[in-house]
Amino acid sequence: MIYLDYQATTPIAPEAREAMLPWLDKFGNPHSPHRLGREASAAIEIAIAQIASALGDSDGKGRLILTSGATEAANWALRGAVAGPRHKIVTIATEHACVLDTAEWLAHRNAELVVLPVLPNGLVDMDVAARAIDGQTALVAAMLVNNEIGVIQPVAELAHHAHQAGALFFCDAVQGLGRTDLPLDACDLVAISAHKIHGPKGIGALWLREGLDWPAMIHGGGQQQGLRSGTLSPMLAAGFGAAAALAEKRAEQDLLHISSLSLLTDNLFEDWVLNGDRVHRYGGNRNLRLDGVDASRLISELREVAFSAGSACASGSGRPSHVLRALGLSEAQARGSIRLGFGRYTTQEELREAAALINQAAARQLEWA
Repeated sequence: MIYLDYQATTPIAPEAREAMLPWLDKFGNPHSPHRLGREASAAIEIAIAQIASALGDSDGKGRLILTSGATEAANWALRGAVAGPRHKIVTIATEHACVLDTAEWLAHRNAELVVLPVLPNGLVDMDVAARAIDGQTALVAAMLVNNEIGVIQPVAELAHHAHQAGALFFCDAVQGLGRTDLPLDACDLVAISAHKIHGPKGIGALWLREGLDWPAMIHGGGQQQGLRSGTLSPMLAAGFGAAAALAEKRAEQDLLHISSLSLLTDNLFEDWVLNGDRVHRYGGNRNLRLDGVDASRLISELREVAFSAGSACASGSGRPSHVLRALGLSEAQARGSIRLGFGRYTTQEELREAAALINQAAARQLEWA
């Protein structure tokens, strides 16, 4: 199997696996006062420091609270933002479902929701954004790197508008951590996930700027500064920490590798059209379309290549991608689009073989049409 679905999840790094294995046998509760508990607690603190460093916060500009994943972190960020006197959320039409669905849920209660359009290249219309972010805005929520088309949004500029209006800025940095620069100083809240950076599934984090007074997500034993109660997993934390440390250490090396694969992909799929901006993007995400092709059929036929038609979270809905429709693509164009995601462990040989298989299958579809 050639794996080209890095936006859905990434292969676990050997270093992360190695960090996790001892904690299958070390069973101490990290919140217990005895030696076993203190050892587990120390492992978690080390992991939190590693994750914070990878985020760009090695000097304590904020607090890092471990969660079950980025979906929980995003839910928490949006719900917490409208718990105060302001109730307006401004976000973007191409955001992940965990942001859009949470915002819609809040809009059915006491929140006002503004969903900003994007230009045909997938970038937010900043003129519309500047007008929408006003003195009633509680939170501006924007994704750093889009999970479906790889476009990098101008999050620092959006954050500037938010702060000028007295609002908070939340960044979904799930696809950006370890892959592109995160302007952490511009952010008030940041969501990240371990399994997108070669760590384990089931753990993520919400970073909160220091001094931010935030409502608790889960009540109970008072763990994690009383913000999210519950017993933490030293094993998952250790894996997350090791993956984050590795991502920070290998950032330049990984970027050079991705850049070479990105150039190769452009050559191998020269007959396909790139969805999203060609310049302001992460190179390891190539969302491509070919008129007349049915992406779902292509995916089911090519069992030796793992790729997708968009977000794994929405792949079973049967609906065309909301991200591609937001770009102005027709339903047929959206259904003819595939997402190729590659990364640290992808080889050029795998990419060439996958491209040959995909192009051959697409040609057969067009011939039979």
